[in-house]
Amino acid sequence: MSRVIVIGGGASGMMAAIAAKKNGNDVTLLEKNEKLGKKLFITGKGRCNLTNASDINSHMNNLMSNPKFMYSAFNAFDSDDIISLIEESGVKTKVERGNRVFPKSDKSSDVIKALKKQLDSLGVNVVLNYEVKDITKDDEFEINNDYTCDSLIVATGGLSYKSTGSTGDGYKWAKQFDHKTTKT
Repeated sequence: MSRVIVIGGGASGMMAAIAAKKNGNDVTLLEKNEKLGKKLFITGKGRCNLTNASDINSHMNNLMSNPKFMYSAFNAFDSDDIISLIEESGVKTKVERGNRVFPKSDKSSDVIKALKKQLDSLGVNVVLNYEVKDITKDDEFEINNDYTCDSLIVATGGLSYKSTGSTGDGYKWAKQFDHKTTKT
C-alpha cells in the first residue's frame, strides 16, 4: 500500500483523495483552512455548479486550446461519474439551462457534505488548519518534517480567491520539482 498525501481540501483535492483511497492507498489530505471546500461554497452563486451534463464531444469542442490533452481525463471520469458520486452520497441533482448541473437543494454545503461523507466512509485522514510550508524529496516526500509519503498530489488551486486559500503555493512547489507551469 502506497502512502499518498493530497495538499488542498477543495473540490480537486477531495476528489483526488477519494480516487487515491479507492485505489487502495493510505491517504492523508492536508488543508490549511478550518474547513474543506471553501471555494465550493461560492461556486454557482452559492448553489454549486457541479458539472455540465453535455457529452464528451461538446466538452471537447468548447476547449480553447489542446483539447486532446483532456480527452483521456474525460474518458476516465466524466460528468456522469461526478453526478453519480454526489448522488451516491444522498444529494440529488438537477440539470438547468445550458446543461449546468446543481444540487436540487441549491446548497453548495450539501455537495461539500457529500464529498466529506465519501472521505470519512473511505477512511481518508483529513487534517485541517495545517499549512504546508516546506516540501522536500529524497526517497520519499517530506512535508514540514511532519508527514512522509510515496506520492504527493498538489491540489491547491491557482490565484483566484486568496480568501479561500488559493494563494498560488502549488505553483511554487510545481516549479521546485521541475514541473512546467504557465505564467499567471
